[in-house]
Amino acid sequence: MSDPKNYRIRGGGYRAEVSSSGAALRVLEHESATGPYRLTESWPENERPPLRSGTVLAPWPNRIRDGHFYFDGIEHQLALTEPERGNAVHGFAWHRDWVLVSHNDSRIEQALDVGLHKGWPYQLRLTATHEVGDDGLTVTHTATNVGGYHSPFGLGVHPYVRAGDAPLDECTLRLAAGTRLPLDPGRGLPNAYSQPVEGTEFDFTAPRPLRGVELEAPYSALDVDVDGRARHDLRGPDGRGVQLWAGREFAWLQVFTAGAVPELEYPGRGRALALEPMTCPPDAFNLGIDLVVLQPGETWTGRWGLTALPAA
Repeated sequence: MSDPKNYRIRGGGYRAEVSSSGAALRVLEHESATGPYRLTESWPENERPPLRSGTVLAPWPNRIRDGHFYFDGIEHQLALTEPERGNAVHGFAWHRDWVLVSHNDSRIEQALDVGLHKGWPYQLRLTATHEVGDDGLTVTHTATNVGGYHSPFGLGVHPYVRAGDAPLDECTLRLAAGTRLPLDPGRGLPNAYSQPVEGTEFDFTAPRPLRGVELEAPYSALDVDVDGRARHDLRGPDGRGVQLWAGREFAWLQVFTAGAVPELEYPGRGRALALEPMTCPPDAFNLGIDLVVLQPGETWTGRWGLTALPAA
């Protein structure tokens, strides 16, 4: 397998690099008075994304129990791509090489055709467009059913965010989310109904320090602003940070803290934080929660993005 290609874009004081591998966001930084301010974790440019960092997760995000589901009365058995937990995880797009559609100074569009995998007879065409400007990074995803039969569908993305060079244990997190879905820690699958976060250890509706906090939780009941976006903030000790926003199409946010990650570019930074917009929760193909069904010829579109936060 050849090395992935990396495409650079710049605009509005932001600089980004996007990989052909999984259409992954490899670098995002904002020019500040003290120099480039990093908003995402990164990895060496000739390597593929570690821990699915920055990649597109489709045609389902997260996990499918036993790789097994029924759709429209038809039984499907997917390959178990997370065999240690007995799951099919994160779809087919995150490890594939995407095809360049267009590229200019501030915008890159890539595409991928998905279909005819073990247990997956549906044909979809995906696009991912990364664009930088005064408001930061905006990512637009589309999925078009190019087959002859309606298809189940879900999508997520897996950025690891950072507040400059601040270690995660020195940062605070705020999530605009009112509920979380409990997971079985052994398999990462839902084992109860969604529960309110208010007054629990999962409540980040007001900024909270992340020292010692470990999370692997799907959040929902997202608090959407008047512009239709839910916003979540990570800030360092100097008050600066990064904001992840997502449109209404992404009704879920998976929050995951990874241990020290030697594969990421900057050793010694310690733990990493993934904020993952998702259209549906884990095991949605069995639960039926927020599952998208695409009719032949139908296109779904969703947007999310990242922007630098000044000191509060």
